Amino acid sequence: MQVLRGIAALSLGATLSACAATTYDSSVSTTIAGQAEAVTTTLPSGTAAELLPDLVAEAASLSDLIVTKGEDIATAERIASLWQAVRQEVAASRPELLGDFEANVRRCLTAAQRDRPADADKAYVNLQALADSFLAT
Repeated sequence: MQVLRGIAALSLGATLSACAATTYDSSVSTTIAGQAEAVTTTLPSGTAAELLPDLVAEAASLSDLIVTKGEDIATAERIASLWQAVRQEVAASRPELLGDFEANVRRCLTAAQRDRPADADKAYVNLQALADSFLAT
């Protein structure tokens, strides 16, 4: 019984110390040395007819960038930005393509994050077919 009281007292002490007031020192930098500052980006502007070929061109280069340790993440993010810029237009005129576009844009991001050039190639082929289908109408 005495052991249980000791454990309870320790637990209570640890719990109460966790509730101490938190203070922040504003003189301390929150940027890690060598880390780039966050950049805000704006979506590209244009019609789907103008931006989808750019999206496909970016997707075409992604596999090689993954293999050569190039700017693969930045390229995948540009693909996602181009998609976000045309998403509403595609949804309005060809909603049946929406899910496939989104899945392949995600595949580009995943391919870059996980160093999977084959997934990037697959996404490129699919995005090319989807863009061709959309632009044919």
